[in-house]
Amino acid sequence: MKKILLSLILVTSIIAAKAQNAAIEKITTSYFGVKNALVASNSTLAKARSAELVAVLSAPVKGLQPAQQKLMATYLDKLKFDSRHISQTTVLDHQREHFQSLSKNMYSLLSGLKINSIPVYQQYCPMKKAAWLSESEEIRNPYYGDDMLECGKITATLKATK
Repeated sequence: MKKILLSLILVTSIIAAKAQNAAIEKITTSYFGVKNALVASNSTLAKARSAELVAVLSAPVKGLQPAQQKLMATYLDKLKFDSRHISQTTVLDHQREHFQSLSKNMYSLLSGLKINSIPVYQQYCPMKKAAWLSESEEIRNPYYGDDMLECGKITATLKATK
């Protein structure tokens, strides 16, 4: 009976972990969509990708531990606020202004949750004095686009937890 109970607990834990990882992966992927649109200086695409991010952030994230739930609650409204602002305009400078805050809060969330499924690189632009997150080690600056595409450096790496 103990073996069955332990097996059931293990299976439940694995399912919950996969559910939380999938939700966080969707949030992270949506964030990267906004970042990549800003790298391309495509304000219309950034607007659309940010609307997708707002939708993903509005969906419940299940299976988080109590400390992770608390952390998520701390950053969720901030992430939605900046995403919503980016999604309501096609003014590139205004989008990039909110992207700076979005990136700071996204890094705080992901580094605290420690459940990202891929490596996430925090990159920093000394000209803008702002950071962003990337799915690649290659520097592609979302704050200046083609004007300073490769301006920046990696300042931190969040390793994949899988």
